[in-house]
Amino acid sequence: MEKTTKPGKQRKRAYGAPLHELQGFMHAALSRQLRKELGRRSLGLRKGDKVKITSGAHKKTEGKIIAVDRKKGRIFIDSLKRKKVSGKEISIPIRAGNAMLIELEKGDERRLHAKKKEKK
Repeated sequence: MEKTTKPGKQRKRAYGAPLHELQGFMHAALSRQLRKELGRRSLGLRKGDKVKITSGAHKKTEGKIIAVDRKKGRIFIDSLKRKKVSGKEISIPIRAGNAMLIELEKGDERRLHAKKKEKK
C-alpha cells in the first residue's frame, strides 16, 4: 500500500480495503502488565478479551468483548449498552484503537505467548 499524507486518501483506503487488510486495524494497545509479559505494545482484539476504553464519551469503561465487526472496524463490549425508544437494549460500537487490552482470552496458547520477534 502506498503512503500518503492526505486524510481523504487515507480514509478512502481504510474504507475500501479488503477484509484481510481490515484485520490489521483491529489491534489495540496492551496494558503495562501485558506489555511486560509479552514484550510487545499491541495485539489483535478477539471476542472474550477484557478491554478498557481509553478515549471518547465512554472513557475508563471496562468490559469483555462480545462481538468484533471487522468490516466496520468496531468492537462491542458487554458493559456498554443503551436503550432504544422501544425499550430494547443495544450494544454501542467502539473503534478498536480506542480500547486497551487488559486481559487476554485464554483459548489460544500461541496468542498468550506471542513474543515480539527480535531484530537482528
